[in-house]
Amino acid sequence: MRIILLVILIILPYEFVISQNDGVKKNSSQFKIARLKYSGGGDWYNDPSAEVNMMDFLKKNTTVDVDKPEFYSVDVASDEIFNYPFLLLTGHGNISFSETEAARLRNYCERGGFILADDDYGMDESFRREIKKVFPGKELEEIPFTNEIYNIQYSFPNGLPKTHEHDGKPAQGFGITHEGRICVFYIYESNITDGWADPREYNDPPHKREEAMKMGANIIIYSLMK
Repeated sequence: MRIILLVILIILPYEFVISQNDGVKKNSSQFKIARLKYSGGGDWYNDPSAEVNMMDFLKKNTTVDVDKPEFYSVDVASDEIFNYPFLLLTGHGNISFSETEAARLRNYCERGGFILADDDYGMDESFRREIKKVFPGKELEEIPFTNEIYNIQYSFPNGLPKTHEHDGKPAQGFGITHEGRICVFYIYESNITDGWADPREYNDPPHKREEAMKMGANIIIYSLMK
């Protein structure tokens, strides 16, 4: 049995071969990214082409078993979040979680889910405030460049690529960990999901888009392997 399991892990390195009792459904269907809908006034729905293009990139360039590339969204107030292994939270404005919503997100992360938060320029202050509700006993910590999230599939020895300039500060990746696993990855001053969006949206040069896609693949593969 142990030999058979090892063979499965080698042949299907990025499939959903790990499941948890009453946990996030990582092995029930093909991979999907769900956009997290939140309150507070921010444009949670910004750039709906981003996830579609990212899933298409995964399908063509990795062994991740990807569902049909479409835009999926889920409300933070709904237990439907547990049907998705990967949530994307982004926007330009204010984010607000109720105590119940914060507890649901904490439970989601502790049961195997992953949240990618990408500051699209303008949500930094509110995200840092609201994530403290989700994990009141933890702090966002900068993830070192040596972490495998930066090299699990594609190599980024200097950390996050700089997709958009914003305030001209260095791109930074912050994380919250649970039992040794990054479960929340926060992207600041980089905005890679704009690099996932349709080219006509921002007119980013091809190499910037490619970097953003490759970094996105790293984050997704990390989330599925942990």
